[in-house]
Amino acid sequence: MAAIAALCTTIVGKILLSILVYIIGKAVIGKILQLASKIKSIEALDPNVRTFTVSAIKWILYVVLIVSIVAILGVPMASVITVLGTAGAAVALALQGSLSNLAGGIMLVIFKPFKVGDYVETSGVQGVVRSINLFYTVLITLDNKCITVPNGTLMNANVIDYSTEPTRRVDLTFLTARSEEPARIQALMKEVMAANDKVLADPAPFAQISGGTNEALEFTVRAWCATADYWDVYFALIQEISEKLGANSVQSPAVRIITDK
Repeated sequence: MAAIAALCTTIVGKILLSILVYIIGKAVIGKILQLASKIKSIEALDPNVRTFTVSAIKWILYVVLIVSIVAILGVPMASVITVLGTAGAAVALALQGSLSNLAGGIMLVIFKPFKVGDYVETSGVQGVVRSINLFYTVLITLDNKCITVPNGTLMNANVIDYSTEPTRRVDLTFLTARSEEPARIQALMKEVMAANDKVLADPAPFAQISGGTNEALEFTVRAWCATADYWDVYFALIQEISEKLGANSVQSPAVRIITDK
């Protein structure tokens, strides 16, 4: 009985010590991560690399904590290593997607196809890049929805970055009655674009007849602007050109939008 009591005391002691180590270790890890994020060398990193580095440090510290707890419980490390080695292959097969995401995260940090703050489109979704983590990249849509995209998917898909270039072109199409004079319509459209302060003069705004039917003429309007002003110019030109055509008695002005970005 004394031996059993001693064994039970030892086991309970190890369990309690393991719980205590876990609680303290978790708090220490949190503190280390806070300090790490404030280190000047880490703060100086690119936002993509900084987020990825802090995430990697977190995982490494938790692995060290788990190994320490296993050692406290008295499990022979040789046996643990053997079990981990045996289970490693099975886990790797089961987590192929996760490993692909991890590899994708590393590639994103190395090649930097986009950065935090860029507006991107990929795999049928689009939004502003909030963070790039070990396994996932987080996007925030224009209507404030949070989208989590696996890094493996990003590295194997086309990514359109709308923020990387300083300027963008707004493309619009307008329809008028067939009886309208093309030169007059083009002059009205160019007049509107010239009056808009956010439309760049170089490259010059473009307004030309681009097609038509038996009932209508089709005009293409193209205007360059700073990337940050894209949506302002986009909606302003739709309204201002439509109003201009209406004010000048242009018959049946209608808008069909080519671009949706």
